[in-house]
Amino acid sequence: MKALVTGSTGFIGSHLVEKLVARGYSVSCLVRKSTKLEYIGELPVEFVQADYGDPESLRRAVEGKDYVFHIGGVTKAKDRRLYFAGNHETTKNLLAAVRKYNPDIKRFLLASSLTAVGPGKGSAPVDENTPYHPITTYGRSKMEAEKECIANMSSMPLTIIRPPAVYGPRDRDIFAFFDSVNKHIIPMSGFSRKILSFVHAYDLVDGIIAAAEHPRAAGQVYFISNDQVYDWGMLGEIAGKVLGTWAVKARVPHFLLYTIAGASELIARSQGKAALMNIEKARDGVQSNWLCSPKKALEELGFKTKLSLEEGTAITIEWYKKNGWMK
Repeated sequence: MKALVTGSTGFIGSHLVEKLVARGYSVSCLVRKSTKLEYIGELPVEFVQADYGDPESLRRAVEGKDYVFHIGGVTKAKDRRLYFAGNHETTKNLLAAVRKYNPDIKRFLLASSLTAVGPGKGSAPVDENTPYHPITTYGRSKMEAEKECIANMSSMPLTIIRPPAVYGPRDRDIFAFFDSVNKHIIPMSGFSRKILSFVHAYDLVDGIIAAAEHPRAAGQVYFISNDQVYDWGMLGEIAGKVLGTWAVKARVPHFLLYTIAGASELIARSQGKAALMNIEKARDGVQSNWLCSPKKALEELGFKTKLSLEEGTAITIEWYKKNGWMK
């Protein structure tokens, strides 16, 4: 099978490329001239330089492919325009190229996000029937990307998957949390419990491939997630055990989290950069429920994650240490 992967050099995309190669796929990676090939440069894959705004370059990328895995996107941006350009417009243009130049594709898969739907209410998880109610610009841009896909489902075999918080080797976002635990602090937002779903990158790419290959998944949306309920305190305690260290829980009041986020955003803006921590990240962080239900993926695809949070954390921290991210 021939597959095109966007976002192939990123956290999730690089793991997906490795798994597809291991499964015998002929893999093409959509890249830009400036793309660093840190994790996949030595793999037996084809690199296709393309620009989402250039239909001819997208034609070269999508022609003859059995599968298109659209993993690429923007998680941090300086303003609304860049979020929508990186998530909505890229999806729209890639779909147009597939419709025009590869109408016989076996499957187009979009990697979306739980944030496209929004947080849960009370203690109940969201599922595939929950109406859209994103609370951030990033979430809204992913929602619009999903809507582009849904509009094409009648004419194209297309699947959308929505992961929750993703962790694993090569991730830099939750790494900051693990690094803090290594320094004896478990950072926690507010004074009430914040429940959430996790998925390890290894399980996520297995779910992505399962959803792309399964005939029943065409025209469907799935949450790919562990089925357990966690909170940040639990993750911190597990990380502490894996690291063999002690750590104390440090609760940051919501108002202080917003203050820190606002200051970070102002500093980044003055430097012409996208802030790692901003007001919208803070808005995500104060929510009480980021749970999603993986029930549909289990029932329709027979897919269930393999790694517990303990196992996944151990694998992840071992990689951070081996690669010099953490001592």
